[in-house]
Amino acid sequence: MKIWVDADACPGPVRDILLRAAERLRVPTVFVANKRLNLPRSEFVSSVQVAGGPDVADAHIAAAAQAGELAMTQDIPLAALLVPKGVVVIDPRGELFSEENIAERLSVRNFMQELRDSGVMTGGPGGFSAQDRQQFAATLDRELTRLLKTRG
Repeated sequence: MKIWVDADACPGPVRDILLRAAERLRVPTVFVANKRLNLPRSEFVSSVQVAGGPDVADAHIAAAAQAGELAMTQDIPLAALLVPKGVVVIDPRGELFSEENIAERLSVRNFMQELRDSGVMTGGPGGFSAQDRQQFAATLDRELTRLLKTRG
C-alpha cells in the first residue's frame, strides 16, 4: 500500500501530517510535483518530479495508484479517475471522495469552471484553517486505519 500526494498545491500543514503518518505507520508515501520538493530523508517518503505542464502530476498519480491505496488531492478530475479504480481519495480539508459523491463534485466543479470561463467572479475557497487541518488529520487516520486492517 502507498499514499500518493498531489504535491503541487498541498498545504504545508497537510504535508506535515502526511509525513508524520508515513513514519508512524511505516507506509510508503510518494509526493508527486512538477517542481523539486524539499522533503525529509526517510525510507518511507519519496518524491517524483514530473515535467511541467497542466495535469502531468495528475496523470502520473492516475497511472500509478492502485486499488487499496490512498491519494490526497484537491483536484476533482484526478479524484474522478482514482475513485473508480478503488483508490481512497481525500482532499486537503478532509473530504472523502467516494462513488456516491464524485459525479456531483465533478459536475459542480465543471459548472463553476464554465462560470469563470465566461467572466463570472466566483471566489475561491476560504483560507486553510486549524479546523481544516484537524478534519484532514481525522479523515486520514480513519481511512489509513481501515485500509491497513483490510490488508491484514
